Amino acid sequence: MDLRDPAVHEVLTAGRIEITGRLVDASNATLFGTVTLDGTELECVYKPVRGERPLWDFPDGTLAGREVASFLVSEASGLHVVPPTILRENGPFGPGMLQVWVDTDDERELIDVCSPRKVPAGWKRVLRARDGAGDPAVLVHADDPQLAAMAAFDVVANNADRKGGHVLAGVDGRVYGVDHGLTMHVEDKLRTVLWGWVGEEVPEPVVAGLEKLRSALDGGLADTLGEHLTIAEVAALTSRLDALLAAPCYPEPSGYGPAIPWPAF
Repeated sequence: MDLRDPAVHEVLTAGRIEITGRLVDASNATLFGTVTLDGTELECVYKPVRGERPLWDFPDGTLAGREVASFLVSEASGLHVVPPTILRENGPFGPGMLQVWVDTDDERELIDVCSPRKVPAGWKRVLRARDGAGDPAVLVHADDPQLAAMAAFDVVANNADRKGGHVLAGVDGRVYGVDHGLTMHVEDKLRTVLWGWVGEEVPEPVVAGLEKLRSALDGGLADTLGEHLTIAEVAALTSRLDALLAAPCYPEPSGYGPAIPWPAF
């Protein structure tokens, strides 16, 4: 099923959830399963609020709502970089985030760490470092229009956790970002592996999407986001969007805290 099919939202909202496993590498409780409605079955990820690990800088119990808010922002902008995501009050372990599972194309590389001599042609360099043996290495990512859209989305959403493993190359040819629990903070917390476009102009199609998002905020989206975020967080989101539209270039790291999440993958 096309992930942008309206039926996906209906299945997520009203379907029966069956948990079949757990993603053990996740820092918060992240469960894998299926959601089924009227014979249609989708694989899904379910993150119960009760399984969220307390953090010093994000209020307890808010990560699921931030994931939903990120999806709403992605959809309102038309960038479609976040898989369909909802808040289910009646999940198997209580309220939590429910998101469609994205099947990935393992042959399609988007982000990598490699020798400086082996950087693919046209790729963007982000960070120089040394590997465990002390040899030079570089963090790089593809110069892909969908990644560029995701990078702009992360600026607006103030994504503090854009790891390489949170970028998925879908088998449908699209690029998706997942794990948006650490977004929408009022303080500048942008941490990402997608710094390759620093100083470059945001592509016109992405700017058009951001303008669409700005109109949506004035048209009622701000109130909808208020179901998941505080008034101050919605205001900060609007301010970040206005700043990017006023000067549509990819920003530099702020210098406030690390610019890249750790681990990077």
